[in-house]
Amino acid sequence: MKKLLGFFKPYIWHSILGPLFKLLEATFELLVPIVVGLIVDRGLGEFTEGVGYVNADVPYIVKMSLLLAVFGLLGCVFAVIAQYFAARAATGVSAKIRSELFRKLQSLSYKDFDTLGSSTMLTRITGDVDRFQAGVNLALRLFLRSPFIVFGAVITAWIVDPGSVFTFLLTVGALAVVVFSVMLGCMPLYKKSQKDLDAVTLSTRENLTGVRVVRAFCREDEEGEIFDKRNEKLAKSRTFVGAIAAITNPLTYALVNGGILLLLYVGAIRVESGLLTQGSVIALYNLMSQILIELVKFANLIVTVTKGAACGSRIASVLEMQPSLQVKEESGAQERATGAPMIEFDKVSMRYTDGGDPALEDVSFSLMRAQTLGIIGGTGSGKTTLVNLIPHFYDVCGGQVRVDGKDVAMQDMQDYLRERVAIVPQKALLFKGTIRENLLWGRADATDEELWHALEIAQAREVVADKGGLDAMVEQGGRNFSGGQKQRLTIARAIAKNPDILILDDSSSALDYATDAALKKALKSLDGVTVVIVSQRTSSVQGADKIVVMDDGKAVGIGTHDELLSSCEEYRTIYRSQRSNTLAEVAE
Repeated sequence: MKKLLGFFKPYIWHSILGPLFKLLEATFELLVPIVVGLIVDRGLGEFTEGVGYVNADVPYIVKMSLLLAVFGLLGCVFAVIAQYFAARAATGVSAKIRSELFRKLQSLSYKDFDTLGSSTMLTRITGDVDRFQAGVNLALRLFLRSPFIVFGAVITAWIVDPGSVFTFLLTVGALAVVVFSVMLGCMPLYKKSQKDLDAVTLSTRENLTGVRVVRAFCREDEEGEIFDKRNEKLAKSRTFVGAIAAITNPLTYALVNGGILLLLYVGAIRVESGLLTQGSVIALYNLMSQILIELVKFANLIVTVTKGAACGSRIASVLEMQPSLQVKEESGAQERATGAPMIEFDKVSMRYTDGGDPALEDVSFSLMRAQTLGIIGGTGSGKTTLVNLIPHFYDVCGGQVRVDGKDVAMQDMQDYLRERVAIVPQKALLFKGTIRENLLWGRADATDEELWHALEIAQAREVVADKGGLDAMVEQGGRNFSGGQKQRLTIARAIAKNPDILILDDSSSALDYATDAALKKALKSLDGVTVVIVSQRTSSVQGADKIVVMDDGKAVGIGTHDELLSSCEEYRTIYRSQRSNTLAEVAE
């Protein structure tokens, strides 16, 4: 939670002035019972049974009533000012936290995302921040005001009648036990409730993004049952913690009203014996009522702040995370070796979780600048894992990955990799906006001529022309484009970056053979670009300068197409099966 305190620095004066004006408002509120008591004792005169009050001092009553009106007006003004400062601080802090959370997400590694999960991050950057904001807003307004009113009422009661202080202290003590017991009991329960919310968010997100798959497999009922179970678990956890928190108000009312009854009983006896005036009893009653109101507010404050604190703890845990990606400090000579391979894997091993089975094991190969590397293998063989190591998306657990002769984990390689390596992932993703805006993700200063050239190489020129040109709109997720069109546009976006290394991770799977062949031919025209093609089609990689055959995380074959046909059984099996399928399709 200490991490979150730093966000209050730009709003330090707002955080001070908000509670300060609330205390000024509370001061006037504490004076009201005394003024009312004076009106009863001095303004109304003596009470005669059967007649009522006689010898009333009307000018005094008017004067004191005007004073009450002034107190009310000033209290209202101070309350509005306090609310303004509290709201500014709460909304400003929450906005900065959201921004920092978003930046933190950008700094985390793929491994961190795999660990946290996108649904958890979505909950923390939205719901958790909102609850934290509500807690801060209420705390700035009431956290000092309510205790100030309570203890101020006790002190004022002592001034009015020292004999009544015991009743006040007994009531306040009992209330403090109730409030803090509820607070300590609810905080861990609210944390658990937010975890249950993560599960509901995950279910919702999966079904929204995979709605077509769900309907294609007629899984609506099953997914609905899963959602209902998670939603029911969330409802039960929130109902349980809500029931505990709800105890606070009735207990508060019961304790304070008990204190009021005791106060009136003792006060009546003392008035009858002449030890206390009627105005003093009314003042004490009003003070006790103020305690009741403030402690009810304080109880609600504790519930809200407890929720906010639980959410703040979840937020802080993310902000305090350090990216797991290891970056080595520079040491020794850092000049890139002349003539070094553009990409080199030296006995590389990698696993996703500590203690888990290796996703890659003892992989070694090299590729010179401007050459093409093909990577082929079955599903789960480690192809995507391998290419994700080139731009240092994951750390290796053994061996070394080098680009242009330098370890990718070196400090000065991080910006180089992100700027000079372009990767097209398996899932083609376009962002809402225009085609031009999507292509400029590759390079913001690219000209229209360069964009059209990239589109031509990616076999997407006709797609864009048919849509109306570079300024044609792209809907969210690119849903107004087919799978193959999206793949070609994402390839064009990567080419527009003018990279040194272009990685195509099974990014032409939705293309027909003719378009795929035209794409591979066009890629050869890229001057000086090292191309890495991941595919399950031998036709996509057979023209590569070097092909790596992956099987169960190991490189079982490395060489050209012809070399692998004669030396690698795995490659030969893939090639023959695909060739026979193609011939069968032609025959049909």
